[in-house]
Amino acid sequence: MKYLRYSLNVGDFLYKNLYKLLNLLSQKRYIIFFQYTEIFLFSVTRKKMYGNTIMYISYLRVGRLLYYSLALFIFEAWFYWIKLEKAYTLQMIPWVLFWAWSFMFSFIHIFLVLADGWSRFQNYKRAKDQFFIHGFNKRIANHYIGSKCQRMAAEVAAEELGIGDEVKKHYAGMGVKWYHYVPYFMIKEPLFLIKKKFWSRTFLEKPYTPKFDYSKMDFAIQ
Repeated sequence: MKYLRYSLNVGDFLYKNLYKLLNLLSQKRYIIFFQYTEIFLFSVTRKKMYGNTIMYISYLRVGRLLYYSLALFIFEAWFYWIKLEKAYTLQMIPWVLFWAWSFMFSFIHIFLVLADGWSRFQNYKRAKDQFFIHGFNKRIANHYIGSKCQRMAAEVAAEELGIGDEVKKHYAGMGVKWYHYVPYFMIKEPLFLIKKKFWSRTFLEKPYTPKFDYSKMDFAIQ
């Protein structure tokens, strides 16, 4: 837990200083980001980043915890595959079964994490529209309180509208702690894996199209 918390602090520090770093580069600046297991290269112009929200930066901020785990699952899948090949070559059947199961577990989770990140981004876009229309609203915030990643989606949306502190204070007042990584519904419903709502809301969130063009608006990012 301490290592994970340290990693998050480092990630937040790098993000806050990203604009200063980009100013040191040439007129065309590039952000390399990881999405759907491929590396895309985007050119960013010199316009102020924190006022006019860059969608891909928001995408990474919303799912930063998930993308830490994505890197871990990719590494695990690679490691287990090497072990599986070695066990298969030596005809060590028990170890073949063990490493095959381990590889499939990590490999499948790569796509689950990507689907989860995409779904949380839909939450972010919806929450941003809701907060923009209604301002800070406890009912809106509570709609995303169920899991750490959903809360992060709501918090990022609120921060980009200048009401991030209010949302965070509300969650703190509701008893939410920084170490609450396990979704609350998993505790309340032990049989969540057989619930259709779990799969649809966690990995298959419907695409949401923002109602407003925030790239033309300026907000004071907290």
